[in-house]
Amino acid sequence: MQAPLDLRLLATFVRAAHSGTLSATAIQVGRTQSAVTMQIQRLEEALGQSLFHRSGSGVRLTGNGERFLAYAERILKIHDEAISALSDKGLRGSMTFGSPEDYLIAFFPTLLRSFGSIHPDVEIKVVSAPTVELRTLLHSRQIDLALVSIPDASASRDVVRTEALVWVGSKPTLELHNFGDTVPLALPASNAMDHRAACDAMAGAGLRYRISYASNSLAGLIAVARSGLAISVMTEEAVPPDLFILNAPMPQLPRLGVLIAFAESEPSPAIEAFANHIRRILPSL
Repeated sequence: MQAPLDLRLLATFVRAAHSGTLSATAIQVGRTQSAVTMQIQRLEEALGQSLFHRSGSGVRLTGNGERFLAYAERILKIHDEAISALSDKGLRGSMTFGSPEDYLIAFFPTLLRSFGSIHPDVEIKVVSAPTVELRTLLHSRQIDLALVSIPDASASRDVVRTEALVWVGSKPTLELHNFGDTVPLALPASNAMDHRAACDAMAGAGLRYRISYASNSLAGLIAVARSGLAISVMTEEAVPPDLFILNAPMPQLPRLGVLIAFAESEPSPAIEAFANHIRRILPSL
């Protein structure tokens, strides 16, 4: 009789199948790359099948690997559901959660602390990235769920919170910065929603500007704003107390909608529980 499959090997295999690299998988499962390689080899030996084509750039599924992936995902999902339904110790499991950096700073400590007090056996790993990158990670299933932004807060019924984008500077008014007739801006990278909103607002108001600094690091944008060398854009909740929100003549910026996006149409009980917790807590933070 063939030995039963090790669930830990299945979990590593699923992560590797979605990430495409064993180095990324190692980070996600908290092991070394050599340990991940050994786990994949053990699973292949147990099945008597090769699951991955290996190359210098990463791994990709073989035909048998594609077939087995669907089974592995179903086994892991049913396992989590069974544990959740029958265990008197509450939810168990792990997930990878993605969020833009400003939402992480403003909201995640409270969300994690309150959820962890209810479900201490659920492990949550965190990835920080702009919305456009988070959607790519969700599509490739490298993360399980994410807080993402949409430019029109009224465009979806699934919006759990709205956030105002604001101009931020080291002085209380634009005039006090003495920039002259061209306003230097410190913005997220050009593929970010905040970047497009800022440029559209400046163009719509007929104000001259130049982009003097571009980065997806919120800490970098804050540092430039503090230096007084440029005006930055961020969500209102992320503005540090030593910086100022600028109003006219700076044009009004839109409110973003914040919603929860999933990698799977049927998330595990632990993931669904965390999403429901976010829906309950986030609007009041």
